[in-house]
Amino acid sequence: MEFKEAKNKFVQTWGALGSQWGINKTMAQIHALLMVSNEPVSMEDIMEELQISRGNASMNLRALMDWGIVYKEYKAGERREFFTAEKDLDELAVKIARERSKREIKPALKILKEVSSIEAKESSEEEKHFVDQTSKLYDFVLKADNMLDKMTEFNENWLGRLVLKIMK
Repeated sequence: MEFKEAKNKFVQTWGALGSQWGINKTMAQIHALLMVSNEPVSMEDIMEELQISRGNASMNLRALMDWGIVYKEYKAGERREFFTAEKDLDELAVKIARERSKREIKPALKILKEVSSIEAKESSEEEKHFVDQTSKLYDFVLKADNMLDKMTEFNENWLGRLVLKIMK
């Protein structure tokens, strides 16, 4: 397999995986392209490589920058903007975990807390079961979110990074 074919296959596969992970395909493809590029890439080159419109490229680059996993870079003498992706995979995982928690887990926890704290009437088995199940789900999701927070904090302190480096 030639380089260009391998690169295209990776970008297409990462895009398909991205849609399974809950982000749009183009956003994942742009991220893949930037992740494997050894130099910052202009929006025009992204548009050409992925055959997408300027609006689509701009919107998805903005979303990737909001996630903190793509950065804008400037080159002296160039009017165009260039983009690069986070290359440190540990840091990438931490940023994605934090963003997913903020966008998905925290709102779910808020709803679970709200719905599990209703007053169940003593006579209604259905209501008692609902409160019991949603309370258990809240506790489980809260524990998972706390564990995720601990893992991302662990990666940020010097001792945690040292332990991870030794484990590699």
